[in-house]
Amino acid sequence: MKATTTGMFAAALLFMPYAYSQQADSRGPEQTLKDTINGVMDAIHKDRAAAAGDPDRTYEIVQKQFLPSTDFMLTTQYAVGNAWAKATPAQREALFKQFQTLLARTYAMQLTQIQGENTQFKYAPAPRAAADASDAVVRTTVTTGGDTMAIDYRLRKTGAGWRIYDIDMMGAWMIQVYRQQFAAQLASGGVDGLINYLAAHNRGN
Repeated sequence: MKATTTGMFAAALLFMPYAYSQQADSRGPEQTLKDTINGVMDAIHKDRAAAAGDPDRTYEIVQKQFLPSTDFMLTTQYAVGNAWAKATPAQREALFKQFQTLLARTYAMQLTQIQGENTQFKYAPAPRAAADASDAVVRTTVTTGGDTMAIDYRLRKTGAGWRIYDIDMMGAWMIQVYRQQFAAQLASGGVDGLINYLAAHNRGN
């Protein structure tokens, strides 16, 4: 079956953000990204249910193999924008959890559409970063079913190592796209309105 843009977007979502406490590692941004991709795809190929397109099992793999390599809290903060500073700690935690669930479940559902296809990831040579660099962009291409898409990933250096927090696909950074969507919800319903909006999507409403 010919891959769709949605399917390729699912492949890109291998790198959607999430925050986990981990021991610091010495891998650079490129290796972190490669290891993340390999870990997710290997786990899916070895799991009979996930390989057959089971979204629930794929979601479990996303949680275990993908989310630890991301900084989802930072992504949430940037996507919410100025309203983040006005949100209470409880509201921030709720935004974090709901946004995480939305992204991870969307990825798992869409990823099932490219099961069984020959998906290949290629990485453009990256310039040597300065020793004190804390932000990096890794440029890649994803080929699925004969279609190729260029995708860039932005990573931040944290105390636990490099973590992915933004994606540029088809000329639009993920955080910018969600910030525009969230702005309308924040304008009409405030932070609680945005939380309810995300929760409704997660319930399938």
